[in-house]
Amino acid sequence: MLKHLAILYFFLLSFVLQAQQKNRVFLNDTSKERVLVTSPGLYMIKDDSLAVEAVNLDEVLLLGPFKFKSRAERRTYLILHRKTKKVWPYAVLASERLTELNERLNSIESKHKKKKYTKIVQKYIEDEFSEELKKLTKTEGQILVKLMYRQTGETTFEVIKELRSGWNAFWYNTTASLFNISLKETYDPLHVREDYYIEHILRRGFQKNELDRSEPAIAIDFSASMKRWN
Repeated sequence: MLKHLAILYFFLLSFVLQAQQKNRVFLNDTSKERVLVTSPGLYMIKDDSLAVEAVNLDEVLLLGPFKFKSRAERRTYLILHRKTKKVWPYAVLASERLTELNERLNSIESKHKKKKYTKIVQKYIEDEFSEELKKLTKTEGQILVKLMYRQTGETTFEVIKELRSGWNAFWYNTTASLFNISLKETYDPLHVREDYYIEHILRRGFQKNELDRSEPAIAIDFSASMKRWN
């Protein structure tokens, strides 16, 4: 199925590019003129009996299996693969809860009611995640922090600071540091090799329907990341 979609995509892309290069083309014997009409995102070819439309298509990047350069890289990737798939659902669910919280808070004018509502949601999130998160290893916890940044555009430290106080966020970060987990960790596949591995794992998972697709809240130039790390 993917192979057929890829062939169709490249066929349509070639058709549009050829249409862009020529404003006027002629049929073999009839010499009926086809006029190319263009507007942003739309290409139309017309003649007396034919009208064809093509719209710009979203970029489709089909990822193949990761090509390992060494046994060490293969081992690192496979470990990250297992751990990323484990924590991804938590990152998506947590980011959805935070989005819902912020939307709700924007509709509440009273500071007292905002504080009360925040505590209710905070307790709900803690009750929902605490037991499962306790089972995570240090590496899984750090990957979760990275993915939270991918999904929210904020570090976990910043999220805690908004929900609680800056002082509590400081102590949360200090406590996490004792276990080699930084709540201030960001996510940058272009400049951090491990983040590139994680992003590759996610996109392969989306492509194979092994993971639920969720778009990042931050800009990720994955093509540039591939060029750098490959």
